[in-house]
Amino acid sequence: MEENKDTNIKATIDAVTGLVQAIPVYQDTLQPAAKQFGQSLETVAKTVNIALAPIKALVWGYEKIEEFIATRVSEKLKNVPEENITTPPPQVAGPAIEALRFSGNDHNLRELYANLIATSMDKATISQAHPGFVEIIKNLSSDEALLLKAFISKNEYPLIDIIGKSDGVSDYILFYPNYSNFQNYLGLKETDSTPSYIDNLTRLGLLAIPSNLNIALPNIYEKLEKDFRLDGIKTHIEKELNRKVGFNRKLVMTSTFGKLFIQNVVKEKI
Repeated sequence: MEENKDTNIKATIDAVTGLVQAIPVYQDTLQPAAKQFGQSLETVAKTVNIALAPIKALVWGYEKIEEFIATRVSEKLKNVPEENITTPPPQVAGPAIEALRFSGNDHNLRELYANLIATSMDKATISQAHPGFVEIIKNLSSDEALLLKAFISKNEYPLIDIIGKSDGVSDYILFYPNYSNFQNYLGLKETDSTPSYIDNLTRLGLLAIPSNLNIALPNIYEKLEKDFRLDGIKTHIEKELNRKVGFNRKLVMTSTFGKLFIQNVVKEKI
């Protein structure tokens, strides 16, 4: 049985890697610009060529993609019954394989592609492998892929906006939107960008920030509002701008589409 299963997996993996051969992997080169645009541009062209040289090493070729699929995707399918392994839809696997050329060097992003391909090769989950998932991954940064892992086991998290208020005036100045505690435990590289990450994930339809809703649990917002990382902002609002510090309490949660993406792309297939 194990031998038959291994043979079945290999045959299916071979079918997927065949798509790699159908996708052209181009060798991008910079041509000297001096003959066309003059001596001054020759120096610029050389500088640009040097600056782009490291990128060539990061772009995956056919062999690297084939090796990754044959090993990592196979590993994700090792617990799938033999009869459930099938050839994936080309509109899912094809774009995913092509996208690996430019994202394969990033661990967080390549794992999303591997999970998606594995999901599309399992008869039990193939219907959950939406073709639009590839474009969503292409619009994610490495940190954003990592941030989405927080929503595997939990659907919603508290957010606050830090604002500056004036006495007797109803308006306020927004100083820091979408403050959260994601940066405290996810290992994000650019923690200051977390609010923009949340904005982008909301733009992509994976997350949502409902209006006039917050989480009714004790002390969940107080922990955010008393975070020492906000001390500098609070001092600026109170001392320099002579305003009172205030907070807008809200929450961020997964959308219906986001739940599907997280369950089938972010969550480890194994």
